[in-house]
Amino acid sequence: MIGNFTYCNPTKLYFGKDALEGLNEELPRYGKNVLLVYGGGSIKRNGIYDKVVALLKANGKEIFEDGGVMPNPTIEKLQEGVRRARAAKADLILAVGGGSVCDYAKAVSISVHCDEDIWDKYFIRFEDVSCEIVPVGCVLTMVGTGSEMNGGSVITNHEQKLKIGHVFGENVFPKFSVLNPEFTFTLPVYQMVSGIYDIMSHILEQYFSGTDDNTSDYLAEGLLRSLIHSANIAVKDPLDYEARSNIMWTATWALNTLIAKGKTTDWMVHMLGQSVGAYTDATHGMTLSAVTMPYYKFILPYGVAKFARYAVNVWGVDPAGKSQTEVAAEGLNRMEAWMKEIGLVMNITELGATKAMLDGMVKSTLIMDGGYKVLDEADIRAVLSASF
Repeated sequence: MIGNFTYCNPTKLYFGKDALEGLNEELPRYGKNVLLVYGGGSIKRNGIYDKVVALLKANGKEIFEDGGVMPNPTIEKLQEGVRRARAAKADLILAVGGGSVCDYAKAVSISVHCDEDIWDKYFIRFEDVSCEIVPVGCVLTMVGTGSEMNGGSVITNHEQKLKIGHVFGENVFPKFSVLNPEFTFTLPVYQMVSGIYDIMSHILEQYFSGTDDNTSDYLAEGLLRSLIHSANIAVKDPLDYEARSNIMWTATWALNTLIAKGKTTDWMVHMLGQSVGAYTDATHGMTLSAVTMPYYKFILPYGVAKFARYAVNVWGVDPAGKSQTEVAAEGLNRMEAWMKEIGLVMNITELGATKAMLDGMVKSTLIMDGGYKVLDEADIRAVLSASF
C-alpha cells in the first residue's frame, strides 16, 4: 500500500532543438545581474556559450562569470562562487553545463545570503535553507544527474575526505531548465556512458526498496527498459537524436522526485560510490558502476522477490523451472554483461582506489536505512573490498 505523500515540482522545462529560445521567456522575469556559471570551457569551444551570452545581452542582462566548476565541485569552489555572486549582486544564477554545474549553482544560490558555515550547516547538519535564495536556471549540456529538475546538490570536501549530497526542498529547485539533446552531442563517449549509468542507478536506488505493489515500480521498469534500449543505440551512434533525446528525458524523470513517492528508497550505491569519489575524484557515474554489482549481489538475499521481478520485467529472464533466487541472479548477470558491453568501469581499482584507502572509504560511507538491509561497517568493508 502506498503511504501518504505530498508531491510538487515547480521547475519549468523547455525541451527540444529550439529549447534555448525559452530564455527569452524566462529572463525578463528576473533582475539585471546574472551570474553565468559553467565548467571547464567546453561550452566556449562548441558554441553554446556564445548562444547563451547573445540571449542574455539581447534581454539587457549584465553578465558576471563564474567558470571553472569542476566535475566534483569542492567546498573551496563553492566559497569562491558565493563571493562572486555577492559581488555581482546576482538576481539570477544561470548554470550552463552538466549536473555538477547545476548542483554547484544551487549550492551557491542557498549560500549567498547565509551567514553560517556553509559546509557545516548544509552538508554536515543537513539543515533546511533559512535565508533568501537566489533563483537558478539551467541550460543542460550533459545528462545523468537529474539536477535540472530537483533540489539536490553534491559537494566534495577533500580535506575531510567527504563527498556529500543534500536534497533540498522545492524552493531550491531550478526555476527553469533548458534541455536540448543536441547540446550533449560533443560530450566524450566515456562521459555519456557514465551519465547513462548515473540515470540507471537513480532509478534502481528507488526501485529496490519496499515490498508493496507500487505504481512507482511500474514507472521505474518502463524507464529502465527505455534507457537500456536507447543506450544500446547511443553507444553505437552518439549522434542519434532520438536515442539521445530519450536518454535526456529519462534522466530528468529518473530523479525529479516522482518515482520516489511511496518508496523508502535505498541510496547505498550512491553512498558507496561517493565515498570512492571522495578519495579518487573519479567520474561519478563510474564510481557507481564500480560498486554496483558487489552491493546488489550482497543484498540480493534480503530482497530476492524484487530482484526476481527486476530480472523478468526489465531483462526478460524466463522464470520457468527456476527458483526465485536463480531468476534474480540471472537478472544481475544480464545487467552485468550489459554494463561491460557499453563500457562501464566495473571495479574501483581502475578508478585509482587502493587498498590503503579502504579504511578511510569505509568510515566516510554514510549509512542509509531505506533498502533491503541496513549495512553495518563490516558489511560496507565487505562490499568495498569486493569492488577492487
